[in-house]
Amino acid sequence: MISIIIPVYNEAEEVISNLIQIQNRISPFGYVTEILVVDGGSNDGTLALINQFDGIKCLESKRGRSRQMNHGAKQATAEILYFLHIDSFPPQDFDRLIEESVRNGHQAGCFKMKFRSRHSWLQFISWFTKFNARFCRGGDQSLFVTKSLFEKVGGYNEEFLIYEDHEILKPIYDSSGFEVIQHSISTSARRFEDKGILKLQILFWIIYLKKWSGASSDALYSFYMKHINN
Repeated sequence: MISIIIPVYNEAEEVISNLIQIQNRISPFGYVTEILVVDGGSNDGTLALINQFDGIKCLESKRGRSRQMNHGAKQATAEILYFLHIDSFPPQDFDRLIEESVRNGHQAGCFKMKFRSRHSWLQFISWFTKFNARFCRGGDQSLFVTKSLFEKVGGYNEEFLIYEDHEILKPIYDSSGFEVIQHSISTSARRFEDKGILKLQILFWIIYLKKWSGASSDALYSFYMKHINN
C-alpha cells in the first residue's frame, strides 16, 4: 500500500487543479491508502483550500521540504512512501507501476521526467532522466521508497533546505536496487520560464558543483536564495 506525501507552500493559485490531476492518475486497484499534503506555513490561503478537498489529509509543519516530507512520513500508514511535488504529474496508474517495482525487489525508485514545455533544451535535459545514474536525478522526478528503507537511511536531512532530494539518494542508492521506471512524470517549467532557461540551468549546475566540492548546507541555501529565489 502507498502513502502519497506532497509538501506545499503558498500554492493557492494551482493547488486544487494540481491535486485533481494527481488523483485522476491513480489506478482503480486501491494501492493508494492516503494522500498527505504537508503545508509549511502558507499565508495565501493554501491550507484552507486543501481542507475543503475530499480525500486529502492536510498536515502542518515547519517550512522546508525536508522537514515537511519527514513530518508526512512520520504520519504515513502505508508500507511504501511516495514523495511528490505539487506541480509534478505522475503517469497514469503510477501507483500500480510503483507497486510492481517494489514487488519485483526494488526498495526505491522514481520515474523518468519530461517538462511541460517544448523548449529544445528542456527536452534535452529531460532525456537524461531515463538513465539510472544518481547525477541524473532530481526532486521533480518524485521518489518512492519503502518505509523501512526510509527509516534505515534516516529520512531527509533537515539541515538541507535545498538539495534535500540529492542528499537522500546516496544512501538509498547504496542500500537498494533503485529503479527508474520508464514512464514519464511531467513537471512544470514555470521556474525556468521565469528565470530564463539557460541561466537557471547554469545556476543549478553551480549548486551541484558547490555541493560536490564540499559546500555546507548553509552555503548552498545562501546561494539559492541570492541567485534563484530572490
